[in-house]
Parts: sequence; structure tokens; C-alpha cells
Amino acid sequence: MRTAARRYQRAAHASGRNRSGRLGRVAIELTDAIQDYLKEIYKLGVDGGRVSTSALADRQQVSAASASEMVKKLAALGLVELVPYRGVSLTPDGERVAVEVIRHHRLLELYLAETLGIAVDDVHDEADRLEHVLSEELEERIDKALGYPTHDPHGDPIPDANLEWPE
Repeated sequence: MRTAARRYQRAAHASGRNRSGRLGRVAIELTDAIQDYLKEIYKLGVDGGRVSTSALADRQQVSAASASEMVKKLAALGLVELVPYRGVSLTPDGERVAVEVIRHHRLLELYLAETLGIAVDDVHDEADRLEHVLSEELEERIDKALGYPTHDPHGDPIPDANLEWPE
């Protein structure tokens, strides 16, 4: 099973037109790195502002050149909007993927802490590894088993299954 965050459907370019001339949909596998970048862009730009490539590089602990290359890749996939010298922001598709990854992460943190008894200080790194492989079915089961929680063990909000933030 694939998670929605792992598979992203986007409109094909003109070369991907079908015989009727309509744009088709192309499934793209999103790597862990792509998901991590989208999550960090979301967190850095939470106030709706653009995120600088240097701030993103710092957060990802990579060189500015590496961050710039990834941002170009994300823009080509239609997940971010890049304005040279002004920064990057998520497109609606990019935001949807980022929020889903955050949901997975926070549900996993809570599950690891409450169900498996892992110390709250230790759940973050484990959730970072697992957030990318969590199936939709397991996500649903964890959500239900935890009573549809609204906050993780650190007090951060967890988006619901519709990717809406709690009030």
C-alpha cells in the first residue's frame, strides 16, 4: 500500500496529452527527501510567507546549492512556487502533501508514546523514520485506536483525516 504522501498525481505536460488532446494525470513517487523538504517549507512558511532557500538549507542541514536544486525539482513537480530572489511557497498540492506528512509524524509520535511507552523525548526521531512509510490503512487504525486525537505528545496540533487543523 502506498500513502497519499508517497504518490502524487499531477497533470501531464503537453507531451503527455492523450489522443483526445486532454491532459492526463501522471503518478509521481515522492521520495523521503521531497516529503521532508515540503514539510520544512510548510513549517518555515506557516505564516503564509515565502521561505528563503538559505533558511531551508539551514533547516535541512544541507548546502544552499543542494537546497536550491531540490526547490527547482519541487517547482518542476508543481509542488512549490519559486520566485527568484524572493523565496519559495507551497502550491495547494505541495501543502496537501506536507500536511499529510505532518499528520503521519504527529500520530506516530503519540502512538509511540501512549501505546508503546516510548519516552516523549525519544519519539521524534522514530516518527521521522516511520512517517514516510505509514499506509493509509494503518494511519486510520492508529487514529481510531488513539480516539482521533487533536494534539501530539508535545502539544502540537494533529490535522484530522481530511487534513484540517483542529481549532
